[in-house]
Amino acid sequence: MIFHASIPADDPERVAAVIAEIWKGESFRFPPWPGGYVAMAGDDRSSTLEVYPRGHTIAPGEGDAAARMHVDPAPTRFSCFHLALATERSPEEIMAIAKREGWRAVRCSRGGYFEVIECWIENSLLVEVMTAEMQRDYRSRVNLDLWRWTKQPAGTQFAPGSRISAEA
Repeated sequence: MIFHASIPADDPERVAAVIAEIWKGESFRFPPWPGGYVAMAGDDRSSTLEVYPRGHTIAPGEGDAAARMHVDPAPTRFSCFHLALATERSPEEIMAIAKREGWRAVRCSRGGYFEVIECWIENSLLVEVMTAEMQRDYRSRVNLDLWRWTKQPAGTQFAPGSRISAEA
């Protein structure tokens, strides 16, 4: 279970506010991190997304010291990092929020297993937003059995909706 994560943004306050809106939660300043904000879902897991100014990275501390801020003078706008967020909002509400912010948003299938709304935060970071229906599909279809086929030799095919036994 992931309880919190952090992402970069050009406008951390705005991004935290929009994520909180998607969650129907709240956003706050994040005093431990200069210029940082947090979006909190207000759910039973205290799901939180920390939003730091782009270029502020987390680096290991020295010796026994905790992680520390490191400023990257030339931060990239894209990365392989992404995350999926659950929402109680409708697809239409998510698309309207993204449109209002000027962010790319498109409904996509993930290989026929489940759908997401790709919401590109500040048009640089992928957040897959899942409505209640999308969450149900994800929970029922994405599981250990689904991934066990990857333990088979390269080139083995797996069809969406099929199941592989644990003995395979």
